[in-house]
Amino acid sequence: MRGANFLMFVMLIIGAVVFWGISMYNRLVKKRNHVEDGWSGIDVQLKRRHDLIPNIVNVVKKYAEHEQETLEKVIHLRNAAQGRHTPGQQSEDEQKLSHALSGLMVQVEAYPDLKANSNFIDLQQQLQKVEDDIQYARRYYNGAVREYNTAVQSFPSNMVANKYDFREAEFFELENPKHAENPEVNL
Repeated sequence: MRGANFLMFVMLIIGAVVFWGISMYNRLVKKRNHVEDGWSGIDVQLKRRHDLIPNIVNVVKKYAEHEQETLEKVIHLRNAAQGRHTPGQQSEDEQKLSHALSGLMVQVEAYPDLKANSNFIDLQQQLQKVEDDIQYARRYYNGAVREYNTAVQSFPSNMVANKYDFREAEFFELENPKHAENPEVNL
């Protein structure tokens, strides 16, 4: 009778460990799927942005023919950003594109007729909406990455993560980290 109780106890412990391992694995899969879903949301918004840029460039071309170099740079960076990259590479490409678009919008200030053009105003509003949507998608994605990475790194779930090759995900940042640093002021 004593041996049967001990065997039952060992079986119960083994069953608990197996159940824990399965639930930990499923939790990691769920979190990884949230990361992939978040990246899909960013990808959709970036595609909307990339599709909008040629329209903006074409409207600006009509008014600002001597800004050709800037327009070509924006198109070149848009094409580079459309490639399939890791989130880190995509962040870098999108930062360059954002900087070029900002430069284009600054140059547009020199053309009052263009700023008053209804097509340009509509495109500018669409671009602002897309930029806002990218920020929302980025926040969701980075939150999912944070939760997933915490699960991958934390004990005891890291044992299951290491065994089944769950790797940390990359964050997606559009801001330049140098912009977040305090400026140096010399008086």
